[in-house]
Amino acid sequence: MAFLLLERFKALFSGVKYLHRDSSLGDSVAEYLTEDLFVLKKSSKFNDRIALAERVQNTQNRRVGVDARRGDGTFGELVAGAKAIKVDGFHVARGPIATVEIGVEVKILCKAMNRQIDRVMRSMEDQIKQFRAGGGRPISIGIVGVNHAARCTTYEGDVAWPTTGKGRHKHPIQEAAVTETKIRNRVGPQYDEVLFVRFRAENVPPYDFEWVNQADTELEYGAILTRTIRRYEQNF
Repeated sequence: MAFLLLERFKALFSGVKYLHRDSSLGDSVAEYLTEDLFVLKKSSKFNDRIALAERVQNTQNRRVGVDARRGDGTFGELVAGAKAIKVDGFHVARGPIATVEIGVEVKILCKAMNRQIDRVMRSMEDQIKQFRAGGGRPISIGIVGVNHAARCTTYEGDVAWPTTGKGRHKHPIQEAAVTETKIRNRVGPQYDEVLFVRFRAENVPPYDFEWVNQADTELEYGAILTRTIRRYEQNF
């Protein structure tokens, strides 16, 4: 099957300039995880709740009555009396939620990984606490994109910042393996699942994108979806 989340991740880079400061990009990837779970059709409980709009993707930055950030993707029970909003192209409706059943956090590391890594790990660790605030044990999933390109350019307005391979400006391929190991060892055990999305994108015209190993990525993601729907059946 074609996995919608992976297709959306690819679309962030393929044929377009990737703008790393656009905070909405993580949200646009995370929202497809529950779509992929729905398409799997491995849980009638999960699919029926979505079809009836009893479970929705959160549209607000916080849960109603709970002082906690929503994360990039937050799926849970619709607030009683609230209206679910259907969105073209999606099976899962949107609306305010009272509980979190599945929380997704997305991080994409294109370059300067060593300089970002501590901040990224602290952010992922904090988001676990946010998902669990207010009680319950939501299923937590991390999606971590790690660039393996031989070089990469990012942009600040009209200014381009290419990697040089030296000093603080190492190429992505020089940092990718260590970055993944650090996140896997420190943050991985705190999440129920973490998917490492390994890719190559230099982020210069014509803005090509390549999976490091597409078959492995699809296999790993498919396994995560299967385990996630089993947890959902048991927990909710």
